[in-house]
Order: sequence, then C-alpha cells, then structure tokens
Amino acid sequence: MPDPRGKLVLLPPHRVWRTYQGGRNLDALAGVDAPADSHFPEDWVASTTRAVNAGRESIREGVSTVLVGGESHDFAALLAADPAYFLGAAHAAKFGAHPQLLVKLLDPAIRLHFQAHPTAEFARRFLGAASGKTEAYHVVGARPGLTPYIYLGFQRPPSRAALRRMIETQDIAALEACFDKIPVQAGDTYLVPGGVPHALGEGIFLVEIQEPSDLVVRFEFERGGYVLPEPARFMGRGLEFCLDVFDFSAWPAARLATEAACPPRRRRALGPDSYQDNLIGPERTPCFQVRKSHVRGPVTKAEDSAYIGIVTAGACTVSAGGETHRLKACDKFFCPAGLGALQIEPGPAAEILECYPPAG
Repeated sequence: MPDPRGKLVLLPPHRVWRTYQGGRNLDALAGVDAPADSHFPEDWVASTTRAVNAGRESIREGVSTVLVGGESHDFAALLAADPAYFLGAAHAAKFGAHPQLLVKLLDPAIRLHFQAHPTAEFARRFLGAASGKTEAYHVVGARPGLTPYIYLGFQRPPSRAALRRMIETQDIAALEACFDKIPVQAGDTYLVPGGVPHALGEGIFLVEIQEPSDLVVRFEFERGGYVLPEPARFMGRGLEFCLDVFDFSAWPAARLATEAACPPRRRRALGPDSYQDNLIGPERTPCFQVRKSHVRGPVTKAEDSAYIGIVTAGACTVSAGGETHRLKACDKFFCPAGLGALQIEPGPAAEILECYPPAG
C-alpha cells in the first residue's frame, strides 16, 4: 500500500446507531436516493472512539474508515503507524496515537433525551475513564419550518431529591420546567461543560465537538417510541450514583451569554478578503479548540496543529501533496500535523470549521 503520509485525509460518511431518530439530511448529503430518518442520525468524523450502544456491543461502531490517496484506512491504525506525523510530536508525546477529540455531525428528527455527561475529573476518579465529555455545538442549520433551539443548564434548578423523584416517576413536564428553550441560529457556537444537563431540539443540524467518550446519563427514558434499556440510562451504575454527575447550579441568560455562548473573535487575516476566527480557545476549555476560516479568495494556510476541517458553507478546492480535492458543504477532511500548508481556492466562497485536539 502506498505511503499515506504527505496527503490530505478525506473523511467519507461514518454513520453510527443511536437511540434517537434522524439522519435524513445526512442521507441527502451522501446522495441517497430516498433520504429518510432512522436510528443512524450521526456521522462520526475522524473518530477513534468506540460507540457505546446497549445490545450492539459486538459491533465495532464509531471508529472511522478514511481515504488517503484513494486508499481506505482504519483511522486508528493510520494514526498508530506514525503518531508524530499525523498528530504532532508534542501531542504524541503526551497522548500517544489518540487524538483526544471526537467530532460529529448531528441531524436529529426529534428532541433528544434530557442528558448529562461526566466531567473529566469525575470520569477519571469514579469511572476509570481517561476522558469525560465536555462538548460544544456549532449550529449549521435547521430543517425547513422549524426554529432551532437547545436546552443548556437548569435555569430553575431542582433539589437533588426533587430531581430524583422526577426521574424515578418520569415526570417529563416537571423536568422540562427546569429549563428554558434557548433559540439558536446558523453560525452560533455553545460550550457545554461536563455535568451540565442539556438536550438538542428537533430538526437542528450541527457539528458537535467533544472529549472522546460516549459516557452519558440519560434521565429521560423514552423518545420517539423507543424506550431506553437500563444499561443505556445510568452508565451501568444507578440513579443515586449518577446524581453526582449533575451540575445543580443555575444557568440564567446572563451566565449562558458569558460561559456558554462562544461568539467569533478575529484571529488573523488569511488574505485581502479572507480571515480566520477563534470560536473556542484554550481560555474557554483545555479539551479542544475551534476556529472558522472564511475564504473569499485564494489562500495558502498552515496551522499549528493537526485538525479536522468541515466545510459548513459554500465550496472550495483544497490542494496538498500533489492532489487537489473539490469539497462542497459538509465535506470533511483531516489535516495531519506534518502535512504543511494547504492551498485553498473558494468557489466562490467557503466557510471551513476547524476542530483542534487539546494542546500537547
């Protein structure tokens, strides 16, 4: 097989089974003749993380197959072959061949379950896991006729005892009353720290950037006619244990605006009409960084790290290693740390979301 180094890594769709339904937009992007919602509403992007699905433990879901120079590769094996080239020497020295990052395209047809994820500290101390699940959302759009929204944090926190009762009795009205709907629009970015309860609204289409784990406390048991089996609710533990995961503090609008919302901040010019914004920098979280490049003319662009790129608007051609690739909206690539500069030609304009692993 030819040497995969020196080329851009292309990321074909990698759909993963989930407990909720969606994926019609992902079908359409993949050119499926009759796009339809199903239990494959997520596309895991450049993933080395196994999905945790009760009853499907024997299926190796989550780890991506990627394309380099027209050849297929298991992404985890590709990184393991030369971690310093693909992820950078400093990153490899600290994390080995693990990118410490998981990126997904999410396309829910229904509101997701109310859920919360452990912090990294909780995951290491009590779950024997290397990562928790701080995550971020970058909104791409919504289905026609729907106003996209999210739930993020308790605006009216219940007591621990009250939350236990709501969960045990599945009093969904009472659970919903703890939250306000937060309207969002394309281009918005929100950070969701570990422990913060949340849910995505129906019809939203977004990129999720997160720590590389599938640890989740789902405290709503039925959505879309599917009832979660016991192992899919409380990480195989119990409710009392999982109540320790929750952030019971209040998240009013003022706090959301300063601690969750991530407005763009200009990072650098890329050319006369092109520029790059910081969306999530190291001052917001040590778990990952997110930038967006707005390309309106030819640019040559190098970065200080490996990253995952997703075209979120427009189209472009990307050239590297003697190859040129035409990319349209929602096409994805992985840029190895050792690849060097990319030449990008917009057609006629493009926005590229760039997701970076934690610093080495």
